[in-house]
Amino acid sequence: MKKPVVAILYDFDKTLCTKDMQEFSFIPEYLGMDAKEFWQEVLAFTDEEDMDPILAYLRVMIEKSEQLNKPIKRNELVRMGESIQFFAGVETWFERMNQYADTLGVELEHYVISSGLTEIVEGTSIYSYFKRVYACEFLYNEQGNAYWPKLAVNYTAKTQFLFRINKGVLEISNDRDVNSYLKEEERRIPFENMIYIGDGITDVPCMKLVKEYGGNSIVVHNGKQNEIAKQLYQDGRVNFVMEADYTEHGQAEELCKSILRLISARNTVEAYR
Repeated sequence: MKKPVVAILYDFDKTLCTKDMQEFSFIPEYLGMDAKEFWQEVLAFTDEEDMDPILAYLRVMIEKSEQLNKPIKRNELVRMGESIQFFAGVETWFERMNQYADTLGVELEHYVISSGLTEIVEGTSIYSYFKRVYACEFLYNEQGNAYWPKLAVNYTAKTQFLFRINKGVLEISNDRDVNSYLKEEERRIPFENMIYIGDGITDVPCMKLVKEYGGNSIVVHNGKQNEIAKQLYQDGRVNFVMEADYTEHGQAEELCKSILRLISARNTVEAYR
């Protein structure tokens, strides 16, 4: 019997780590700015130019760095990943879930779909657990300085990566295959084998799509400001709402293990058809 492939898809900021990743090192140390001030400038720039907020923040990062004569270097961003602080249990979560999936005969993969920065994620202690990270990224010139967005991932753009993972077309440059027709039974990871974990409004299109296609969406919160999470659940956009606690035997672990058991059992039943 063929192993079912299951994907857990994660937003990153305020889902796995406790705040926006730029706020750990880049904004306060590299730019010497207050995080609130930085995001206010991004918002003002967004409104002034009537532009995509994600492209706006990437541009402001470059402009502020150039004004300080400190052009953004890729290796500097990667280094900043070391300062990321995660919610409880995150750093041991992936190994625990992988081991449990193995006991069920399930092939488990982890993906990031984030509006944060790929370079910073690369520098974190958990990067090696991800099959693919889909996040914003810069292009760098001959001097190694960031000068243009290589990839900008906003809340609607996030959904394309669900289909890439669904069809097994992971390369960003391959638009032909991801948009080609593929029978449901030939797709590498069915939507019903997906678990999407996010924290808020920017995850809504992905959470709702996964839920409507038979998968499971989970909105997490920090235990305090959970009104948005509750509202998403009440509006039927997610299957579950819970605290961002990834510790052993915690609610998130028990829920995801239950979903994995359900997928494994469904696969066993389908094998008899």
